Amino acid sequence: MSVHTDNIFKSIKDLRFDQTISHQCGVTMNDSVEARAIAELMATKPGITVTYLPAMIRIDGQGKIEFKMGEISDVLGREMTPHLFEISTSTHYGRMVMIDDDTVVLFGNMEDAMAYE
Repeated sequence: MSVHTDNIFKSIKDLRFDQTISHQCGVTMNDSVEARAIAELMATKPGITVTYLPAMIRIDGQGKIEFKMGEISDVLGREMTPHLFEISTSTHYGRMVMIDDDTVVLFGNMEDAMAYE
């Protein structure tokens, strides 16, 4: 199975492009107290891969990643809201949907996300 990190550190001539849909989704965060708390929590969830890079942290998943603000607040020791969560993320891929005041979900499949529009 191909993962999004397969092309990292390869020469341009060795890159390959795949025209299939991966259904992967994820966030990249600048390394910070908040990012580490989120990463440590998400690393305990099935199907989630956390990658620590020199100045960033990536959290990747297949199909759907659910971020519960209440869980993150408990680990962080202070309130985390969906808006603060968005500020903590440098970028994301997949469709990000704020389900309610406690839940942000990333969908790797556009059709799944459209149910919330």
